[in-house]
Amino acid sequence: MYSIAIHGGAGTLTRNQMSPEKEQAYLSTLKESVDKATLVLKEGKSALDAVEAAVRILEDSPLFNAGKGSVFTHTGKHEMDASIMEGQYKMAGAVAGVHGIKNPISMARRVMEGTEHVLLSGEGAMQFAIDQNIAMESEEYFYDELRYKQWQAALKTGSMQLDHTPLDEKKFGTVGAVALDLHGNLAAATSTGGMTNKQFGRVGDTPIIGSGTYANNATCAISCTGSGEFFLRGVVAYDVSCLMEYKGLSLQSACEKVIHERLLSIGGDGGLIGVDLQGNISMTFNTEGMYRAARNSQGFESLAIYK
Repeated sequence: MYSIAIHGGAGTLTRNQMSPEKEQAYLSTLKESVDKATLVLKEGKSALDAVEAAVRILEDSPLFNAGKGSVFTHTGKHEMDASIMEGQYKMAGAVAGVHGIKNPISMARRVMEGTEHVLLSGEGAMQFAIDQNIAMESEEYFYDELRYKQWQAALKTGSMQLDHTPLDEKKFGTVGAVALDLHGNLAAATSTGGMTNKQFGRVGDTPIIGSGTYANNATCAISCTGSGEFFLRGVVAYDVSCLMEYKGLSLQSACEKVIHERLLSIGGDGGLIGVDLQGNISMTFNTEGMYRAARNSQGFESLAIYK
């Protein structure tokens, strides 16, 4: 039995804001990501391999706020965060505030497997990337006209904007994947470019194990997307696991309680994807929409944007 679910961000997504061409572009990239991960799982490779492969495809697309499509910071740079975790030994790796990295999710995995640390940040993380010959790209690679306009608009108002802050045309984005492999192991991965016009080295929930990403073979694998400050305060990914482990809730019940009750009670919006040891999948959100796709070996398939 295998299962895979991916997300490309949650937010104010409604049909009337999206051209048919743009909608097709999103659905096509989501399908490419889930197809790749499915192939990895069918070959008997690990859930870790599957979530990394799925997220890399989303990072390589300018449509999502991760990797190539990352938003502009206050100073016109791109600062990326990512994390990855496996459920068997609860090994995890993460990076925060890195720049020029083509695939931050692969760097996070390198931290997990190549160091005794979990989280590397800023210039130290960049030195690690250089030492490890991690693939890098120039500033031009990360330039996107719409992201640039978002940044300019945010500069005028002096605000930091989440991807799903309404603008004339929208791009959404933190990306993530969760998987169960044929060996019965779980894994989760999440990657983001953060908030448009962010300052002071702001870091959200994405690289924080337990908030944006969590995997535990006893319960579930979770990847989150939304207003990071609230996901941090709610320790959302771990909260789902706790409700399953200590209260005996099902994956779906735990996800619904956390996203529709606990997160909302502190004013947070967003969503998450989850998978459990039986291959059950949850894609739960309290916003207008969430870019999402899922598949399992029992024939279940889903590809959607709106509620």
